[in-house]
Amino acid sequence: MKRALVLGILLFSAVSFAQTEPDSIALAKNEFEDHFFEALKQKGIENYDKAIVEIEKCLVSQPNNPVLHHELGKNFLALKKYPEAQRAFQKAVDLNPKERWYWNGLYDVFYETKDYQQSITVVQKLIGFDKNFQDDLVSLYMYTRQFDKALALIEEMERTSNISQMMETYKLQILSESQSRKPQKEQLEAAIVKYPQVEENYIQLIYLYSESNQEEKALEVAKKLEQNIPNSDWAQVSLFKFHLNNGNGEKAAQAMHIALNSSKIEPKIKHRILNEFLIFVNNTNAFDKELDKAVDYFGYDTSVNVAKEIGIFFRNKKKTDKAIHFFEKSLLKQKDDILVIELLLEAYADNNQFDKVSRKAEGFLELYPTHARLYFYAGLAQNQLKNYKKAIALLNSGMDFVVDDIDLEINFNIQLGEAYNGLGDQTKKYTHFNKAEQLLKQKK
Repeated sequence: MKRALVLGILLFSAVSFAQTEPDSIALAKNEFEDHFFEALKQKGIENYDKAIVEIEKCLVSQPNNPVLHHELGKNFLALKKYPEAQRAFQKAVDLNPKERWYWNGLYDVFYETKDYQQSITVVQKLIGFDKNFQDDLVSLYMYTRQFDKALALIEEMERTSNISQMMETYKLQILSESQSRKPQKEQLEAAIVKYPQVEENYIQLIYLYSESNQEEKALEVAKKLEQNIPNSDWAQVSLFKFHLNNGNGEKAAQAMHIALNSSKIEPKIKHRILNEFLIFVNNTNAFDKELDKAVDYFGYDTSVNVAKEIGIFFRNKKKTDKAIHFFEKSLLKQKDDILVIELLLEAYADNNQFDKVSRKAEGFLELYPTHARLYFYAGLAQNQLKNYKKAIALLNSGMDFVVDDIDLEINFNIQLGEAYNGLGDQTKKYTHFNKAEQLLKQKK
């Protein structure tokens, strides 16, 4: 980092003295470097006052060098001269707002002086550089008692990653405090009568009834919401559940598509809707096209590959054709997911589609030329296609990449035995079968 800063300063030096005689340039450049390195030295031994003097000498020739203002701010901060530090860091930010560390300097000043409102503004900028600052922003919202904003941010973070223990604690604290302030059912029912066009009252009442397992009441509210606000997306959430429970897949699918396509419905609720519809499709063996369309709504979600998870679900249910479809769909989104690649090849093999196993496995070897399982599936396919010499070549190549995996080594030897059997070489056939048997005993 130090080297990068110095190079940046030297670049400013060259520009500053571009119109000066060569001897003057060299002299000024040397003076600048002497003062700058002296400033770094003095800061290193905690002589911050002296470091400031040296940086101010540098600023004479380069008043618009943001690196210098940043260094100045760090020394003022070390001396707890907060107004001076703030001005220096702000100048650095004004000169180069794309440099994260200048914003960091401002954050340090505001945090140390407990100016949390100013800290919030700066941290919102820092999140653009590093998402981890979201934790800081939640803490600042808590300090300033902006609990609604803190909860909204925590829930947004939950949708994309696992949150820290501290964030979990904050969430529980907010929810426990807000629980006592939550409107009661009677109040919400009265509010709906008085203000039938206010969607939020319906939504809160649906949640309250759902939390107390009063599904029929929740459905009544959802129907009322749909009647009074026909274009409400939230009504579809409860209507979806109602139609699903009644076995009406067509109407459930209609409600599902509206809900999944809505920007108002939280991702967690959308995932729950999809999971419930997936179970319905599995149990009825119908509405596959509707499920396929539903998965497309989750193309934006970077936290989970929905098609992959559904493919694994159908694989575990022994519904290979459906598993293959969703594994293929998954690879369209993330073509280098090696787990999905292996599961797809396994599914092709279970379906006796060995031409596809062969073509896909050898194609994926271009992405993963040292991945042993790809060689195994390629060799297995060639054995089934009776291309025994090619099977042997692939299996021998892949065996070199088998590391600490006895099961895979056993399978390689079985396939090699099968290949040599196909060629009529009984000696090598039994050599590999015996090796597989020895490994099996070793495993026990």
